Amino acid sequence: MSGFQQTRIELGARLRQLREEAGLSGKQLAERLGWQPSKVSRIENARQTAGEADVTAWGRAVGAAPEVMDELTAAMAAMDEQYDSWRQRHRGGLTAIQENFRELELRTRQFRVFEPGVVIGLLQTSEYARHIFAKVRRMYGGADEVDAAIRVRMQRQEVLYDPQRTFRLLMPEAVLRYRLAPPEVMRGQLDRLLAVTTLPNVEFGILPFETMLPSAPLNGYWIYDSRLVVAATRTKELMLKNPDDIAFYAKNFEEYAEIASYGEEARAVIIRVLADYATQSVG
Repeated sequence: MSGFQQTRIELGARLRQLREEAGLSGKQLAERLGWQPSKVSRIENARQTAGEADVTAWGRAVGAAPEVMDELTAAMAAMDEQYDSWRQRHRGGLTAIQENFRELELRTRQFRVFEPGVVIGLLQTSEYARHIFAKVRRMYGGADEVDAAIRVRMQRQEVLYDPQRTFRLLMPEAVLRYRLAPPEVMRGQLDRLLAVTTLPNVEFGILPFETMLPSAPLNGYWIYDSRLVVAATRTKELMLKNPDDIAFYAKNFEEYAEIASYGEEARAVIIRVLADYATQSVG
């Protein structure tokens, strides 16, 4: 068991203890918090990662003393700074991972995302996502629940249509060409990207092949507001809250953003790749 998961289990048990000491059922606590009862159960049983706001609201709802609130805050900090093993996370299930990210996204107003190897999750079509999840499951193992994971990933995309949120999304042109799905699926995915470029709260940029890059695109990362960076490697996922780490990734993002193509230029790149896929399909 990873350190992250163990900490999550301990936090869930502590939150359950506080709820029971307050004489509240899970349903009663959920009503106080304005949550679905299932969320209380998932957090207590370590099937969902509680956010900092979740833990703070929980503590207040059960009337936790100041020293207990400090204890909960410290537990959250310890969990957020852990390196989380992807193998362990994926054994917990693809759907649970998608639910955790959905909870995080619902608490975020500004998104800055750079993905050098795969279409950004918030922009994926269901068929492209199916091929990605199948590859993830083959590599890391886990429950056979691709359909459920796809449903949650599609639900995650609802935040794109909230005008109160802003999205700055960057991908190299290479991502459009990587054969992670059959040509017909890739064409559908590229049509989806064309549609996304018209959303008023989405700044979608592509790094064309001919553009000189400021640095090597070694890994993808998501910056949530200015409070958290999630950066992934092959075997670990980093949850970074240190201001220096966040500033480093924010600077890297801006360097890529400065040389990216947007609007009509980005659409021209997508259309060029679409034409190549059409030629390949005919051949």
